[in-house]
Amino acid sequence: MSDSIEPFLKDLVARRRDFARGQSLFHRGDTVKEVHFVLAGSVHLVRHQDDGSTLVLQRAGPRSILAEASLYSETYHCDAVASAPAQTRTYAKQAFKKLLANSSGLSDVWATYLAQELQSARLRSEILSLKTVAGRLDAWIAWNPGASPGKGEWKLVADEIAVSPEALYRELARRRQ
Repeated sequence: MSDSIEPFLKDLVARRRDFARGQSLFHRGDTVKEVHFVLAGSVHLVRHQDDGSTLVLQRAGPRSILAEASLYSETYHCDAVASAPAQTRTYAKQAFKKLLANSSGLSDVWATYLAQELQSARLRSEILSLKTVAGRLDAWIAWNPGASPGKGEWKLVADEIAVSPEALYRELARRRQ
């Protein structure tokens, strides 16, 4: 994010939380009571499909607000899971909203942040519209230049591009030949 939200939050009461890889931060249907600002690690906003697959809706890394749209909702519409050990700072939802209403500086930064998240969501939607694993992988690589998941983390990429891990591994093997 070009301008950080973090400086605007310095006067809000916060609670630091630590999450192990695979640990849930919240579940679909939980009441939204707080806003998570990711300090370290990675948290995925996921939706579980009827066929057992998982669709990653957001990849929140350091300096990101997790599930930002939930600020305007009573309940969460998906699950949040730490995809790596993660640390967040949480703020009471109502205190965050009050600060947002009273700070034009934060309002501008927040609007920019939401616009960037919308652009990312549209790109993810475009990737998911591609019909082949190869096409989705090419788009993911173009979106993440220089990124190379560590050992055992390609399953997370499969989740992000909504293909089975096995299909992704076949595509990766094909490319190595």
